[in-house]
Amino acid sequence: MPTPLTRRTFLLSSAAAGLAAGVSTAAAPRRLAPSEKLRVGAIGIAGQGAHDLDAVKAAGAEIVALCDVDTQRKQVLSQRKVYASAKFFTDFRKMIDAGGLDAVIVATPDHTHAPATVYALNANLHVFCEKPLTHTVQEARVVAELAAKKKRVTQMGTLIHAGNNYRRVVEIIRAGAIGPVREVHVWCAKSWGGGDRPAARPPVPPGLDWDLWVGPAPLRPYSPAYVPFNWRRYWDFGGGTLNDMACHYVDLPFWALDLRHPTRVEAEGPPPHAETAAVALTVRYDFPARGTRPALKLTWYDGGRKPAALNAAGMPRWGDGVLFVGAKGMLIADYNNYRLLPEKAFEGFVKPKQTIPNSIGHYKEWVEACKTGGPTTCNFDYSGALSEAVLLGTVAYRSGKAIVWDAKGLKTNDPVADRLVRKAYRAPWKL
Repeated sequence: MPTPLTRRTFLLSSAAAGLAAGVSTAAAPRRLAPSEKLRVGAIGIAGQGAHDLDAVKAAGAEIVALCDVDTQRKQVLSQRKVYASAKFFTDFRKMIDAGGLDAVIVATPDHTHAPATVYALNANLHVFCEKPLTHTVQEARVVAELAAKKKRVTQMGTLIHAGNNYRRVVEIIRAGAIGPVREVHVWCAKSWGGGDRPAARPPVPPGLDWDLWVGPAPLRPYSPAYVPFNWRRYWDFGGGTLNDMACHYVDLPFWALDLRHPTRVEAEGPPPHAETAAVALTVRYDFPARGTRPALKLTWYDGGRKPAALNAAGMPRWGDGVLFVGAKGMLIADYNNYRLLPEKAFEGFVKPKQTIPNSIGHYKEWVEACKTGGPTTCNFDYSGALSEAVLLGTVAYRSGKAIVWDAKGLKTNDPVADRLVRKAYRAPWKL
């Protein structure tokens, strides 16, 4: 039977699909012997979902079920041929309720991350979910708490976390090579934003279940402006460049500096648009002191904006990246490289002893942990807090105010911002 509605529990229903609201009826997953393969169902099997699906299989899992709301998309048809023995569904709830799964991959647009993830966790399944973990701050908290309650193995798709470069940077920062860090700058040139709601109303393409694709978001007419790629620029489905990319880049200072919840967030960009994200944004986060680590100011830039410090003489002319500013120097990094600055001050620098093991692979780490009960580095406790911080930048921008964040109470100092921390679900979907 469904549990009572609370802030921490999703109860999903769909009259159109003929499914009851609430928790999946699927049985708890089996215990796996070392020789057995993890049985995985994939929700969203095109685009990034296709990459996730193939990578999880390569990591040793067995793909037994596929789910996608578009039966005729070219990549969906291709994946169905590759995984011809897997059962196919258009509704993730039916796939999960059919049983036979140990775990699921969630690679849908952002607005359906939480519904699919919560449904899977309530069925006692392990979950790999793409970034950002959820569409709203509240959803991130719900997902993280539910994963902890269910004791499931989880991983968010911040793949670069498994790279050796990030691990060496974390070791250097933690070793104190540049001294206490009070300032970090993170930038990404990508620009997901701008535009209005499409006026044209073309017919829904054959094979696409538009109602299921929209899911808990307010229903609107179909447009190719949303599907399959550009949904990221629309508030109802994504959150622009910040929501798309910050989990990748902010992950590095979050990890290296043991960050958790910011106390204050403000954003600067063009006047907020009711439908779409900003084409360029600057977000400033204040994080409190953590143990011996001082309070930190972290600034995010996108859409071509960059920190002024990059204009100084001798600064590398890199693309997207992260700049740590410490009391004894700086460290600049991207996905694959890092450099200590000023270079002359670090001539002869001896790297600290390696303390973080090289990864066996982001997907393999999750697959193996699902079988053994071992840890994952981007579990939903860590990734939930990271996603909350990122999504608070969207809240601050859309509210038009600097917000003071009460992480324990899951609220701000502003009623407009508080409404953006969470969202209403379209009936018959429920939160």
